[in-house]
Amino acid sequence: MEWLAIILSIITVGFMFWFFSTTKKALKLGQPAPEFSLTDQSGEIHTLADFHGKWLALYFYPKDDTPGCTKQACSFRDDLQQLTDLGAEVIGVSVDDTNSHAEFSKKFHLQFSLLADTTTETATRYHSLINLGIIKFAKRNTFLIDPHGKIARMYLSASAARNSSEVIADLKQLQAI
Repeated sequence: MEWLAIILSIITVGFMFWFFSTTKKALKLGQPAPEFSLTDQSGEIHTLADFHGKWLALYFYPKDDTPGCTKQACSFRDDLQQLTDLGAEVIGVSVDDTNSHAEFSKKFHLQFSLLADTTTETATRYHSLINLGIIKFAKRNTFLIDPHGKIARMYLSASAARNSSEVIADLKQLQAI
């Protein structure tokens, strides 16, 4: 029984460390979006600066070709014309590699880039990384970045089914101001 108390104590301390370290540094609306330079499924490098002058829906997702991630990607795919009409581009990011992204993109006919954050640096900068030691994956977070490179909206623990429509509604609202 003593070992159980020790394990629970370690878990509690670990959770408290994680909670306080992530909440202290949270991203804020209006701040410049963190820079990134990542390769997509076609081998092309994309940076935040590439989207200057445009709205960008930058969405992080856990894993290619899983049910929730497929639903989210296909929703963005199906809504891509509306997003484009609103002056926005869509980029997906996960810690999967470019080959995995290429297969996922081809299988579901995705017409936007999926960036491979294999070093997890970008997900970390966006506070969108779950690190369980040897297993790391992105949180389902989306950031709507304005044409000046600032964070306009954040969708933390985004809904796979509603994320795209939420981004569209917010784009319409933000552009009406």
